[in-house]
Amino acid sequence: MDLGELAERERSILALERRGFTGPGAKERAVREELGLAPVRYYQLLNALLDDPRALACDPVTVNRLRRIRESRRAER
Repeated sequence: MDLGELAERERSILALERRGFTGPGAKERAVREELGLAPVRYYQLLNALLDDPRALACDPVTVNRLRRIRESRRAER
């Protein structure tokens, strides 16, 4: 794999984050069914992905939006 490219799973995580989910548990259900991941593991991978410059290059709008959300939540604590 080229260092400049995200793996399929990483691209799938970003694609899932671009979608809107309605109702409680819809996102977690999609994570389990589509990615085969436990929600806790999904969020661990997503958090690491937000710090990856390759993810920023691949999908800057989504990554920057999620970084802003993460920073505002950290500031609330």
